[in-house]
Amino acid sequence: MPGQRITSEERVRIECWWTAGWSIPRIADALGRDRTAIWREVTRNHSSRHGPKNHGEHRGGRRGVYRWGYRADRADLRARRRALRPRTGKLRAVPGDALRAERRRLVLAKLRLRWSPEQIAGWLRTARADRPELWVCHETIYQALYVQSRGNLRAELSRQVALRSGRVHRIPRGAPAGACRSGRAWAQLNIADRPAEAADRVVPGHWEGDLILGARNASAIATLVERTTRFVLLVGLQDGKLAEDLSARLITTMGTLPSQLRGSLTWDLGNEMADNATFTLATDIQVYFCDPHSPWQRGTNENTNRLLRQYFPKGSDLSVHSQDHLDAVAAELNNRPRQTLQWQTPQQQLNKLLVATTT
Repeated sequence: MPGQRITSEERVRIECWWTAGWSIPRIADALGRDRTAIWREVTRNHSSRHGPKNHGEHRGGRRGVYRWGYRADRADLRARRRALRPRTGKLRAVPGDALRAERRRLVLAKLRLRWSPEQIAGWLRTARADRPELWVCHETIYQALYVQSRGNLRAELSRQVALRSGRVHRIPRGAPAGACRSGRAWAQLNIADRPAEAADRVVPGHWEGDLILGARNASAIATLVERTTRFVLLVGLQDGKLAEDLSARLITTMGTLPSQLRGSLTWDLGNEMADNATFTLATDIQVYFCDPHSPWQRGTNENTNRLLRQYFPKGSDLSVHSQDHLDAVAAELNNRPRQTLQWQTPQQQLNKLLVATTT
């Protein structure tokens, strides 16, 4: 086996020294290896079934990894078997293998709900904490989607729901260049004036907003994301991005929120927010505007809009979607576990904050 792997000769020495009662750091120094490499070798290839008489568990009563035995011949055989390629992927369909079938079914179900591989991997570790045999890492899911021999999940999914990006091949992501826009006279408060509590995401009630536009910019949907919980609200705009229409619909939507969730709203410099003074007067929510050419200043909303494009593709007519449908899409997003929330959902986080602020 190539590379810096432990060799057969080194395994024979490890067995002799391990049987003699040497510690892992001492063995590592003798071999000129990092102690972590020796620790991995013993934990991966130990012979726990063999008693202390012949395989290193001496009368002193060793604990932890030291309680195990170690045999060079068995360790070498295990290492070579693990190195064989290609290996059968954890998500590959194998007739008669009930465990693989159950694992595959769980992953496919969440992919159909448009969960990302990272979300699925995190959810499996929390929802199936008592069954680690069902766990997979996100890279395993990506390979099962992109590499036919590793699982071929794509064959059971449409291209639109396999991954949110819809890509057939893995490609590096580049930072798209945004269009620079000049300032607006109605943009009274800059994001630099926003309260510090909004920046650190500790206090809920601070929102980021923007529009996703339909074909020929004739229709639009307003997207609102709460910075602390990542909770999403969607507002349909049947008349496009008229400032008066947006202000009225935002007043209706934000006016239903409890007072502790009405702190501030951060928006870009689009003309659709020209009537922000009316919105602030009606809701007591102050609007802050980003700097020109700085979409990262409302990065949570930018990420949410990217997710929403799977539901509302570019170039489509957004006016055909009713508010009930928008609410259903928002509910689906709000019930996805998020890595940044320690695999809790935005809905769960919002409920916790509401309970904490009312007790």
